[in-house]
Amino acid sequence: MIDIITLEKAKKLSKPRRIMKYVLIYCSSGKLSIAVDEKELLLKGGEVITITSGQIHCIEKAVKAKGYILEFTLDFFCKNDHDIELLFHNGLFCHFSMNEVIAINRSNIENQLNGIAEELAKRPYQFLISIHSRIELILVEINRAKVQRGDEIWKPDALFLKFLDAVRNNFERNYSLSQFARLLGTTEIKLNELAKLHAGKTAQNVIYGLITSEAKRLLTYGDLSVKEVAYQLGFKDPFYFSNFFKKHSKLSPKLYKEKAAM
Repeated sequence: MIDIITLEKAKKLSKPRRIMKYVLIYCSSGKLSIAVDEKELLLKGGEVITITSGQIHCIEKAVKAKGYILEFTLDFFCKNDHDIELLFHNGLFCHFSMNEVIAINRSNIENQLNGIAEELAKRPYQFLISIHSRIELILVEINRAKVQRGDEIWKPDALFLKFLDAVRNNFERNYSLSQFARLLGTTEIKLNELAKLHAGKTAQNVIYGLITSEAKRLLTYGDLSVKEVAYQLGFKDPFYFSNFFKKHSKLSPKLYKEKAAM
């Protein structure tokens, strides 16, 4: 559910990995180069990045880097709609691969991360409640830093976020938009309204974008063939998958996989 380690002990990040947890990496001093999906980000002292559940990431190079890696599941943090909206507020942990480096107040975030580490080590009465509150404060601190640097405030609706999560958890089922609407107890019209408001495109195109991003991860880091990737994403016809992928990424799956391997 929840884990925290120091950057000095982060050997598990030396190779690309994928976990179904939300990951926050904070650098207190030194610097490190981090690959997240197709992005390469440089993290220096006093900076943080957030990585959404399912994104492939690794530390490519670290130079005297100190800090923390915090990991937690959606179920641990999100107890209600407020928690869900806070987790994704201003693009934090966004499912659209909006990873970025954010400079924040060192003392404020370090106090909370140190507190989380101590709570997990000692496990006092109601320690999970304390950790949840500390994560809230960390997210608020990051949001304030983004607003102070002039970022536009992005506050997505909880239903839209549940829609994104439902898509990501059901790739192999190849659900239609109407099926997602029924799953979420809403309508296609409502999902389209929210998608246009928060993503600037239709709900169906949001689904296509998430499928394409997932396909890129599987083609880049997995040992699966193009045919196997197609089946894993709910495509019964690999040829149709190839056409779909080329339409949305401008390259065939085979060429994309070859390019990624270079």
